[in-house]
Amino acid sequence: MKITIKKTALFVIPILVFASCKKITNINTDPTAASATQVQVEYFINNSIVHAQMNPGVSERAFILYWAAAGRQVSDADGATFSWANYNDEWIGEYYDNQSGALNTINSAIDVATQQTAAGTQKNYTNNLMQIARIWRAYLLSEMSDNFGPMPTTAFQGKNPDFTDVKSVYYYSLDELKDATSKLDLSVPAVPGVVSQEDPAYGFNFSNWQAYGNSLRLRLAMRLSEVDAAKAQSEFEDAASGNLITDKSQMFQIQEGPAGYNDLAGMYTRCWYQLPEAVTFNNLVINLGGVTSQVQIPSVIADPTEQAAAIANIKAADYAGQYYPAQLTNKTNNPFAPYWLNGLPSTIDPRAYQLFYMPGNSSDPSFPSGTCGAVTSTTTGFVKDASSTVIQTIDGKYTWNGTPDGNWGAKGGVVDGLFQGQNIGVSTGMVPSLKNQFRTATAKRAFFGAWETYFLLAEAAVRGWTTPVDAQTAYETGIGKSFEYWNISGYLGTYLASTDYNRDGTSVGWAHTAEPGDTHTMSYVDGLTNAPGTAPIKYPVNNLYKNGAVRNDHLTKIITQKFIAQTPWLPLETWSDHRRLGLPFFENVILEAPIQTLPALTSSSYMTSNVQFFPQRMKYPSTLQNSNSTGYKQAVGVLNGTDDVLTPLWWAQH
Repeated sequence: MKITIKKTALFVIPILVFASCKKITNINTDPTAASATQVQVEYFINNSIVHAQMNPGVSERAFILYWAAAGRQVSDADGATFSWANYNDEWIGEYYDNQSGALNTINSAIDVATQQTAAGTQKNYTNNLMQIARIWRAYLLSEMSDNFGPMPTTAFQGKNPDFTDVKSVYYYSLDELKDATSKLDLSVPAVPGVVSQEDPAYGFNFSNWQAYGNSLRLRLAMRLSEVDAAKAQSEFEDAASGNLITDKSQMFQIQEGPAGYNDLAGMYTRCWYQLPEAVTFNNLVINLGGVTSQVQIPSVIADPTEQAAAIANIKAADYAGQYYPAQLTNKTNNPFAPYWLNGLPSTIDPRAYQLFYMPGNSSDPSFPSGTCGAVTSTTTGFVKDASSTVIQTIDGKYTWNGTPDGNWGAKGGVVDGLFQGQNIGVSTGMVPSLKNQFRTATAKRAFFGAWETYFLLAEAAVRGWTTPVDAQTAYETGIGKSFEYWNISGYLGTYLASTDYNRDGTSVGWAHTAEPGDTHTMSYVDGLTNAPGTAPIKYPVNNLYKNGAVRNDHLTKIITQKFIAQTPWLPLETWSDHRRLGLPFFENVILEAPIQTLPALTSSSYMTSNVQFFPQRMKYPSTLQNSNSTGYKQAVGVLNGTDDVLTPLWWAQH
């Protein structure tokens, strides 16, 4: 028997990415007429999943420079400017080609399974592998659509594809997930061990794949909440009645490694990236949850002498920091922009210290030691005046500040080694940066955690939809699952009971929905004279959500917790939630000088929030225009806007 692989022509690139398909390279001579013993469904599934992990060249461009920047988990201060809506056609072309290759391969898995079944040569598990391939294809389609917009849904049918609008892509993906999960036969015995090795996510555990398919359906249904509420609710409620990811053992995650230049080399392993904590993340976690730095430090710093030094540098809860109005900036709606916290916060969400290296703790294994100098153990900075004369030396050891992004204009370089991460190649150990364990190709990249299922259920319950658990239980369970992931469950009781407001005016406690007011009085010291003072610090106004009048309702709490839990593996999701809801609060990039790619962000508007201040999508690469001009025209024709970074997708706020 011969297996015929249909030409998908999805993006007019080679059908099968055989260069990455170790199991099927032996059929290169005639890929359209391979024998059934050479082509197995599981080979295609494995190669599609692995290829979609992206080699370091692709991942650094898509994951770090675009998703992490747009999703505000790590700062866009390493030289890329997608947070400014800037765009590099070559970089995105590489991502587009890579993921379309993964799509073509999974389409071939479905093709092969269909033909084996028709020929009567299928195995007892072939049908289940076909359904798994359909679930994975739905994810890949949603990923590409969430980045670009309109996508083909008929490419696997063997014809030059038509691009369909985003609504159609979502309806198709939701239909596929519903049908595929229903057709998974959980009574089929486990696949042989050699076959299970071809599934890097679940080892072909059919129940886990069904749970992933249903939970993914929750995610995609919720994406429609603001534009197609009836469809969103119907799909969500149906999926929520099924088997879901509710436990750490069911997580969809992929083991990274080995290190090097391969598809599993890891998202954060390019050594030249500083990967500093983003200001958005920092403002969410400081003062959130009631767990003190003093309690946490013994589990973060091993050396007793260093523990004592760090504890001695903890600041009071009402302390904003050192005030540098001339050296830093007010040209952003981040109220803490002109302050530098010259110590550790009194309280902080305990996940922050699990994620980011504490400046000065360079003897700890978590220190990013292999970063080509992007992160150093040096914690000395220099304040300069307008003539670039050093007027003060700053010690950054055991301090905690997010790294802002934006156009610093004439102020660029005024504070050396402190907030100068916006320049490529700056080496500094003065700001929290992603810990070493995420940089060594030894972690597991999470695609879907149990926490997300519960936060989705919590949001649905708040909307009045039918869910298997009430909103508060789902919310608190989601936090608990995130804490379990980081092995910090001992802090959970204190955390859930907290009524402290973070810098954005949001607290943890479910029953605590009192608004924080517009301002709160904080102490500070003048950075140059050391003179103490107090100031009314404003809570930021988020015009994208309820016109900025609400900071501490249930939905804001849910999305705040979801954002923190998704860090550092799911920046595409934090970006998507912000595009959908305007939550959590994203501060504007610094505007000390005009940003040509954000024309609506001006000296008269930077204190407000507007969808035109944030990237909304990736432009289609020129390779699509050049190779499939008809498809490109179809895509733009149903985009409902120009092929531009600032054009919102169908499901996003406009």
